[in-house]
Amino acid sequence: MLKQTEGSRAVAEAVALCRPEVICAYPISPQTHIVEALGESVKDGTLTSCEFINVESEFAAMSVAIGASAAGARSYTATASQGLLFMAEAVYNASGLGLPIVMTLANRAIGAPINIWNDHSDAMSMRDSGWLQLFAETNQEAVDLHIQAFRLGEELSMPVMVCMDGFILTHAYERVDMPSQAQVDAYLPPYVPRQVLDPAAPVSIGAMVGPETFMEVRYLAHAKQMQALERIPQLAAEFKQIFGRDSGGLTHTYQAEGAETMVVAMGSVLGTIKDVVDEMRADGHAIGVLGITSYRPFPLTAVRAALKSAKRVVILEKSLAVGIGGILSTDVRMALSGLHLHGYTVIAGLGGRSITKKSLHGLFRQAEQDALEHTTFLDLDWNIVNKQLERERQTRHSGPVAENLLRDQGVVAAKIG
Repeated sequence: MLKQTEGSRAVAEAVALCRPEVICAYPISPQTHIVEALGESVKDGTLTSCEFINVESEFAAMSVAIGASAAGARSYTATASQGLLFMAEAVYNASGLGLPIVMTLANRAIGAPINIWNDHSDAMSMRDSGWLQLFAETNQEAVDLHIQAFRLGEELSMPVMVCMDGFILTHAYERVDMPSQAQVDAYLPPYVPRQVLDPAAPVSIGAMVGPETFMEVRYLAHAKQMQALERIPQLAAEFKQIFGRDSGGLTHTYQAEGAETMVVAMGSVLGTIKDVVDEMRADGHAIGVLGITSYRPFPLTAVRAALKSAKRVVILEKSLAVGIGGILSTDVRMALSGLHLHGYTVIAGLGGRSITKKSLHGLFRQAEQDALEHTTFLDLDWNIVNKQLERERQTRHSGPVAENLLRDQGVVAAKIG
């Protein structure tokens, strides 16, 4: 059914259609509307046979989800940014125990300085935690990926993180085709756990593991991720048969035929990139797009196949590995090992900085001329950066960086006297 709705509400409805039995909730912007809507559904009886648990922290939310999943319940939670960091120990425990928890991550920058707007820093901080990570480009895809996430996680007994850009998607009102309960039931069978705590057949979980077995345990987690590489496209194909639309998968290309320049990105920025590529194609530029949906497991073979015919690759990413540069870029370059392509890393949109069509037009034209630096910071204000660097050269007591930059921009009043 087509409806105009907020992204968070659409995701909450999709999760409810998946018949979760335990939902653990702790509010943190910009995911709050999701758990609020689910709480309302449990309270008014729309979502039945589900226990909605208000917890005292994000660490508690993931801990409750772990306990519920271990007891055999279909479990769900959501978080963002510092909330994900606070539950980090439990995030690793969930994957180490092989529990198929589904979690929405409403992507948001990590402080300090405090910032509530969107980038991908939070997801990247947990990229090696053992969770599957799927990135949504649109609210429609966010809805669809949650349904696929429950199926994928439960088949492999692995936790799945569905990443959707905070505010840009979570708070945006778009037309979404909401599936029926019958469609979801046809795609997602009742949960039958691969492992469950049962008093009739007692076992322990979370055992101490020494050097003689730990490496094998970790390898098996990796092996499951490799199984997911095969299963994700298959589940996307099954989804299309039932729901009638392409959604999910490992990657997707756009205007890639004959493209000499390929732009790689994840999440909602792909929409803006595609608009720019359409305009440049109309002007005769051979440029295309590769969108990555499955970041973990990373689809090395699919990425290589999509990019191998290009002359250059521009990886635009909304995260930064301080001290080295790109994060997504590292994985893309691994996929392209041995291919003689010009590769450029572009850091953009950190902390919610707008990524405009005007800036992308200029960036892609520079790339076509191979005039980009190895690592480019899109729309960085070099004036205030250089002013701060000079300040630090001039005096040891140069003060806190964030406050200095705000003062230089006139956002914070200058010190008097």
